[in-house]
Amino acid sequence: MHPWDAPIGDDEVWSFVRAQGFGHLIAPGRRDLPVVVPTQFVVTDGEAQSPVVLLHLARPNPVWGALEENRTVLLSVAGDWAYVPSAWKAVGEEDPALGIPTTYYAAAQLVADAEVVDDDDGKLAILRAQLSALEPSVAHADPSVHQRRLPGIRGIRLQVRELTGKFKYGGNVDVTHRTAVAHHLAERNGPGDRAALAHLLRRLDTEPDVRLGDTS
Repeated sequence: MHPWDAPIGDDEVWSFVRAQGFGHLIAPGRRDLPVVVPTQFVVTDGEAQSPVVLLHLARPNPVWGALEENRTVLLSVAGDWAYVPSAWKAVGEEDPALGIPTTYYAAAQLVADAEVVDDDDGKLAILRAQLSALEPSVAHADPSVHQRRLPGIRGIRLQVRELTGKFKYGGNVDVTHRTAVAHHLAERNGPGDRAALAHLLRRLDTEPDVRLGDTS
C-alpha cells in the first residue's frame, strides 16, 4: 500500500468498518479454496474497550466446517467508492482527454479469531446487539420471542488481532487537482460521491468550500 493511501489511524478504520456494517467473512480452513460468506455484522466494545465483531449465520452454512479446521478468519470490508472520470483529473489548461481515470474507495481487512456461539443466551445477545445497532429508534420485539427458531442459526464473535485499512482518495496528487475532483463529486452527489467527498476533504490540510450540489 502506498503511504498516501494509509489511514489516519485505527480509529478511522474502525469508524469506516462500523459505518459499512457489511463485508465478506473468509474462512480458509484447510482446503484448496476458502469459504467466503457475505454477511451483515456489528461492532461492539469488548473487554478493555477492544472492539469485537458480532454476526450470525444459518446453521447449514459451509463456514462451520472451515471454522472447525481453523478458527483464524479474515473479514474484508470495502465501500465508499466513487468513479473519477478522466476529465475530472484535468485543471486549468490541461487537456481533459489526457486525464487518468481512477476509482476512489476505502477498504479494511480484519484478521480475527472466530468464536462460535451455540448457546441460546449467547445467540440472543448477538441478535440484541444487531437490532440495537441497526434499528435503534424502531420498536421491535425482543429476539427471545423467536426462541424456537434459534436452533437454525449459530453466532460468531470475532476477536480482532490485526487491523489494516486503505483509503484511496487521490493522496498521490496535489491539492489543486484533489480540490477539482471534490467539486465534481459534490456536483454529481451520488451516495458513493458523498462518502468519498468526506474522505477526500478529511485528507486535505485546508478544507475548501465545497458543498453538495456545487457547480463551481
